[in-house]
Amino acid sequence: MKSARTILLVTIFAVAFALVESSVVVYLRQIFYPEGFAFPLKSASVSNVGVEIAREFATLVMLIVVAMIAGEGRWQRFSYFLIGFGVWDIFYYVWLKVILGWPDSVFEWDILFLIPIPWIGPVIGPVLVSLAMIAGGWLILRKEEEYGSFQASRAAIVLALMGSILILISFVLDTDASLHFQYPKPYHYELLALGMMCYAGAFIATMRTSGAPNTASAVSKTGRR
Repeated sequence: MKSARTILLVTIFAVAFALVESSVVVYLRQIFYPEGFAFPLKSASVSNVGVEIAREFATLVMLIVVAMIAGEGRWQRFSYFLIGFGVWDIFYYVWLKVILGWPDSVFEWDILFLIPIPWIGPVIGPVLVSLAMIAGGWLILRKEEEYGSFQASRAAIVLALMGSILILISFVLDTDASLHFQYPKPYHYELLALGMMCYAGAFIATMRTSGAPNTASAVSKTGRR
């Protein structure tokens, strides 16, 4: 793929940025959870929560800006955002494992996001979503190079949105644990499974999408023969 070099650079940025993010969390846990992170959550001051929300927003801005610099069109930029976000999120947990030895397993619970309300769930949730994002970003870039442009089918868009909604619901459903400092209820793995099935359907629908081959690519392949 012509985009391989750009994918590599975006990946390197995401891995390094994940180390910065995980380092911040290491310090936060030393302050709020010196005995080790665990649920139920502890109350933090309004100012601290505000800083954390601002930090998460800034994280999204940085990933979006890198994607905009890396890509040329909207789909390329979206692809690089998916890849960058997915790699960043996975390596966030890799670095926490290296530094803190946490999580003990992918079924450990974590605070996943704070905007607009706290998202909570087992680590396996965001890791699976991140893997799907990386695969989706790679597929879009491949289709762009193969056909010169990418057009998402209606089925792929609907399935991807449905999957995202189902998984989001699984993360924000337990407001007693996320907002009222109680022990979390059992996680709704069925929602995660259904969401991942929707992602798989969107991936298959995109794989089947066809179009006019990229002329430059076709000429290049003919020349090699």
